[in-house]
Amino acid sequence: MPRNAVIGVDIGTSSSKGVLVGLDGAVIRSAVRDHTPARPGPGRFEMDASVWWREFTELARELTAEGDAVVLAVGVSGMGPCVLLTDERDIPLRPAVLYGVDTRSVRQIRRIEERLGAEEIIRRSGSALTTQAAGPKIAWIADEEPDLYARARRLYMPSSWLVRKLTGTYVLDHHSASQCTPLYDTLAGEWYHPWAAEVAPGIDLPPLRWSGEPAGALTAEAAQETGLPAGVPVTTGTIDAWAEALSVGAQHTGDLMLMYGTTMFLIHTVPKPLTSPSLWGTVGALPGTRNLAGGMATSGAVTNWLRDLFTGADHAELTRLAAESGPGANGLLMLPYFSGERTPVMDPEARGVIAGLTLSHTRGDLYRAALEATGFGVRHNIEVLEEAGGDIRRVVAVGGGTQGSLWTQIVSDITGRPQELRTTTIGASYGGALLAARLVGDASIDVWNPVRETVRPRTEHTWRYDELYALYRRLYSEISSTVHALAALQER
Repeated sequence: MPRNAVIGVDIGTSSSKGVLVGLDGAVIRSAVRDHTPARPGPGRFEMDASVWWREFTELARELTAEGDAVVLAVGVSGMGPCVLLTDERDIPLRPAVLYGVDTRSVRQIRRIEERLGAEEIIRRSGSALTTQAAGPKIAWIADEEPDLYARARRLYMPSSWLVRKLTGTYVLDHHSASQCTPLYDTLAGEWYHPWAAEVAPGIDLPPLRWSGEPAGALTAEAAQETGLPAGVPVTTGTIDAWAEALSVGAQHTGDLMLMYGTTMFLIHTVPKPLTSPSLWGTVGALPGTRNLAGGMATSGAVTNWLRDLFTGADHAELTRLAAESGPGANGLLMLPYFSGERTPVMDPEARGVIAGLTLSHTRGDLYRAALEATGFGVRHNIEVLEEAGGDIRRVVAVGGGTQGSLWTQIVSDITGRPQELRTTTIGASYGGALLAARLVGDASIDVWNPVRETVRPRTEHTWRYDELYALYRRLYSEISSTVHALAALQER
């Protein structure tokens, strides 16, 4: 007899993931579709919205093909903040500009800060204006593609685009809106129309709801395309990292979520609005919650790059070699700024560095250095979070990078922080399924996804990592002018 279930789908940077989950939280089936963002120029990352919808329909049909479940609700999430502009008929005008990995909007940031005031932007919007923000990306399209922008009427992100295709509703969640700096007022909890008219003229900004609220019901047309039942409710959804935090219960005051993925993301839940010029202050995914967040531009992206360079090696083999390399990677130190860097460096012109190379270094040493570089970046972000007033009481890890023990152990060793690992670490798609389940009944994440283990720091490595971390912090300041010059050459 078919069991009642919900579906969660997340559109990520390098793949789309879907899960079919029973109302007790058990994963019945999962599916993945890999994709690669387009890179039309240095510092530019884009994706066609047709990929998002095609992969959603493929995932939905694969997840339900066995006919062993009755889908009662659908939850969605996606990378962000992204900028997909459409005309009044909801036809996309160009590929979507992706989140902070896309660094094209530096000139627009400077202009907007001059007009609105950098300090006033932080006060009202919760964050400094950076290449993570959606506002400057919209301004870039207006500046560089004016004929196209003249036809633009609506703003979408991956999750809200899925909602539109599934339900016909034009809506965005509050958290995603709070990353549209400077268009959203985090103090008032609504769009700030004077600045929206300045930065994104002519765009009809979407009505706002919370991520777990229903956006609408699946239309007959969408049901035919996806194979899902018409009329089932669909969540409003949110940005993937916030759905990841929900998937492991990391949304209580004092929690810090670490998301191990293509990029590393950190979300700290705070009792009141906090701001920092080096971090992002946002509203949370759930009503009444506030976050101070950070994100590294690369983490898993660097290990994937190394895997591709080392022909014939996979992550399992490289992880084994990295474990043999040992703490300190035999004297290698990496700056993981291969796509610029987001928090807390906030430098789109930063570049990756591997220092200390000799002819005796191995693949395992390089892979170990990449894992340790992520740990140093997390430690840097944690220090800035606490300097801004954060109070981290619990760290919860999630994402594909938590599979196997080495990476999470390295991060705990470097930061001196234990990390909780939940039973299910699938991530954002599971968080979307949780929100979907709450549309049709009660769903507790502690029942769905209990703690499996806690990774504890090994104190015997503290002295070595303290020494390397000091060198890590010094290295960037000493070579930043050189890598900026190289970045300029790359742009030319």
